[in-house]
Amino acid sequence: MDVKIEESWKQQLQVEFEKPYFKQLTEFVRSEYASQIIYPPAKLIFNAFEQCPFDRVKVVILGQDPYHGPGQAHGLCFSVNDGVDFPPSLRNIFKEIHADTGAPIPASGNLECWAKQGVLLLNATLTVRANEAGSHQKKGWEQFTDSVIHLVADRLEHVVFILWGNYAISKGEFINPNKHLILKSVHPSPLSASRGFFGNHQFSTTNKYLEKHGKETIRW
Repeated sequence: MDVKIEESWKQQLQVEFEKPYFKQLTEFVRSEYASQIIYPPAKLIFNAFEQCPFDRVKVVILGQDPYHGPGQAHGLCFSVNDGVDFPPSLRNIFKEIHADTGAPIPASGNLECWAKQGVLLLNATLTVRANEAGSHQKKGWEQFTDSVIHLVADRLEHVVFILWGNYAISKGEFINPNKHLILKSVHPSPLSASRGFFGNHQFSTTNKYLEKHGKETIRW
């Protein structure tokens, strides 16, 4: 199957695109875009891959679903388009970065600047119906994104996997901690951030690990 995705990822994932589940997923997603309001815009489904080619991945941050409100989702987990108000989790992420590294809270919630530095901002499910959180779960996306994590974990070295919340932690259970750095905490959601997200120092820890292994640090 010819999938429009960044070339280095296309080479890595071509076997996945030929599997029956992915063909069924493609049919489902096409029918949904034809009949419903779906986020992100179809051309941005694989934006995380477009902005961060396979061989440039240094950090993986796992989200669950795209934002399901108008104008928010653009294919990068936790990120929103320029000019969109910060969702609560993203606001808490910026607060922790500021407390941890001293970096100022930015004017925009668009995280493409992270992606271009080697941060793969991967949602477990890459599409969602407007105003219906979780509506595209268990349709095949989770199997696809599991294969993405396997590829990164198996074929690259010294990648930082940042796993927030039980869902992300369970999705990364197979990652080899002797080969990569795995950072876990509660989710940055207001419901849980005060129980261990604030003060986790994961952004500075990430950069110390990258520096130790001869990689350029991330400008958070």
